[in-house]
Amino acid sequence: MVKLINIGFGNIASADRIISIVSPESQPIKRLIKIARDENKLIDATYGRRTRAVIVMDSDHIILSSVQPETVSQRLIQQDEINDDGN
Repeated sequence: MVKLINIGFGNIASADRIISIVSPESQPIKRLIKIARDENKLIDATYGRRTRAVIVMDSDHIILSSVQPETVSQRLIQQDEINDDGN
């Protein structure tokens, strides 16, 4: 079963394929975003709002989200708890 996570504004990503969720402020992350943009592997899910989380996927895609990294990780944790209770 595919686990999906809400990354803001009704956008959904595959939770199983997330490698990390990081803040966009550091220079290495900004370089990562630029490289992904140049390679057409950047997915902008911010709807024009400020980028607050950068989600790194195992497919080398980078997803920009306007939701705080803590919020996305909390949603992952809650989803894991729901799945654990359901089994």
